[in-house]
Amino acid sequence: MKKDIKSNDKKKKKKRSKVRVFFRIILLIILTLIIGYGIWFAINYSKHVSKGEENHYDPLSATALGIDPEKLKEVGRINVLILGESGYEDDYKLTDSIMVASYNPQTQQASMLSIPRDTYVGRKDKNSATPNYLASYKMNSVYRNGTNIPETITRVEELVGIKIHNYVLVDTDAIVQIVDAIGGVTFNVPIDMNYDDTNQNLHIHLKAGEQLIDGAKAEQLLRFRHNQDWTSYPEEYGDNDLGRMRTQREFIQATLKQLIRFENVTKVLNLLDIVFNNVKTDLTLETIKYYIPYAFKFNMENIKSGMVPGESQKCNGIWIYVANKKQTKQIVDELFTDILPEEPVTNTIEDTNSNEQDKKEEKIKIELLNGTGKNEKLEEVKQKLIKEGYDVTKSGNTNNTSNSLIINRTMQSKNIEEDLKEILNIDKINNNSNNSNVDFTIIIGKDYE
Repeated sequence: MKKDIKSNDKKKKKKRSKVRVFFRIILLIILTLIIGYGIWFAINYSKHVSKGEENHYDPLSATALGIDPEKLKEVGRINVLILGESGYEDDYKLTDSIMVASYNPQTQQASMLSIPRDTYVGRKDKNSATPNYLASYKMNSVYRNGTNIPETITRVEELVGIKIHNYVLVDTDAIVQIVDAIGGVTFNVPIDMNYDDTNQNLHIHLKAGEQLIDGAKAEQLLRFRHNQDWTSYPEEYGDNDLGRMRTQREFIQATLKQLIRFENVTKVLNLLDIVFNNVKTDLTLETIKYYIPYAFKFNMENIKSGMVPGESQKCNGIWIYVANKKQTKQIVDELFTDILPEEPVTNTIEDTNSNEQDKKEEKIKIELLNGTGKNEKLEEVKQKLIKEGYDVTKSGNTNNTSNSLIINRTMQSKNIEEDLKEILNIDKINNNSNNSNVDFTIIIGKDYE
C-alpha cells in the first residue's frame, strides 16, 4: 500500500515537472518572439531614421507597417474621386456629394475640389440638347445608380482636366462609423438646421455653434441643404448646394485633423476595416498603407479647397449648373499643381520705403507661383514684393501658364488689391478660392513683363 502511494506521488511530481517545463518552454518562446520582434523593429526603425526622413513621414507607423524606406520615396501624388451616395435604399440612387481630393506626400500638399451635383457634363450643346439629355448628364446623374462609375470618372476628368487615379464611393454608414470610431469631431455648425423628410427617413435637427459631432449628427450635417421653410445658408456662405459643399469640405478637414492625431495611430487598422466594409473603391490596402506614415506628419493647414466656378442656368426647362471653363482651369491649376518646397524668404533688401510700410497694419502673406518657365522672373517679382513690405511666405514653380493672376484668398481690402496690381502691373483679380495659409496667391504668367 505504501509503495502504491509513493509511486503515485512520483507520478504526480513528474507530471508537475513536465507542466513546469512546458510552461517554461512556452514562456521562452514568447520572450524570444518579443525580443526578436523588438530587434527587428529597432533595426527597421533605425533604417527610417538613418535615412533622415523622419521630418517627412512618421517612422514609427512606417516600421509597424513593414514599409521599406526606399519604396516610400516612390510614393507620389494621388487624385481620388470621392462620391457620396444618397437616395432610397432599393431605388434609384444619385451622388449627392462629388469631390476630387488630391494628396502629394512628397510636398505634403493636399487639395479638395467640390463639383456641384447639377454640373452639366454632356458633350452636346446645352442650348440644343433635349430636356432628357440635359437631366441625364448632370454630374450626379451620370453615376447611374452605381453602374456607371467609369464614365463618371471620364466626365470628371474632362471637366477638371486632370487624371483621376482612383475612386471612393462612400455611403452613410461609413461616415457614421468613422466619426464614432475616432470619438466624434469638434465642429462649428454654421446655422440652425431643421429639416424632415419621412420618405427618406431623414431628420435633421442641429443648433448653430461649436459642438461635438457624432456619427448620427455628421450624417445630418453633410446632407443638409435647406430648412423645412426653405431658408438656407446665408448668401455670403453659399446657399443650398453651394453651402452644403462648403460645409462638407470644412467638416472633412476637421475630421482629418482629428483622425491623424497620434492617439489614433493604433486605430488605423480598425478604421481601414470600417472603410473597406462600407465603401466601394478600387484602392487597395497595399496602396493606402504607403500614404499612412506621411499622413501622420501632415499639417492640416496645407489643405487647399475650392469649388468648380460657374452659374445655374435654365436650358429647355431644366436647371443645370454650367461650369466656367476658364475659371475652372485657373482654380485647378491653383489646387493641383505641385509647388516646389522652399524655405521662408527673409527680407535682405534695405528698406527704402519705411514710411509706406509703417502704414500697413500688418504684413500681408503672399504665395508666389512662377508659371513663366524662367527662374529669374520668380526672384524678380519676389524682391519687388519684399521691397514693398509684403511677406512672401511661399514661392515656387508651377505649370507654364499664359496669364498672370492675383487671387485674394482672405477678403483683403480693395486698397491692397490695387497696391499689388500697381506694383506688378497685373490686372486680373480672382476672389473665388479659399486658403487660410496666405492672404494672396500670385501666379506669374508668360504675359508678365
